[in-house]
Amino acid sequence: MRLSELGGKEIIGLDTGERMGVIGDSDLVIDPQNGAIESILLSGGGFLGLGKKREDIVIPWSSIIKIGPDMIIIQLKPLENQTVQK
Repeated sequence: MRLSELGGKEIIGLDTGERMGVIGDSDLVIDPQNGAIESILLSGGGFLGLGKKREDIVIPWSSIIKIGPDMIIIQLKPLENQTVQK
């Protein structure tokens, strides 16, 4: 998959079902030694510096559950005796 294909995808948290952001509005942390993506960094700032501020969120690449045509599903908290409905 090319980086340009990730650009407009929404990031959805499996834990809460909440929309966390868009890949195009985030930064990717890349390992300079091998070029692999290590994590996604979602900025905590509001739109154009306005709005509600939150902490920056670091999403390890290993937390990605599924990359679909429109969104990326992530799991930040490990599943503990939970069943996922499909």
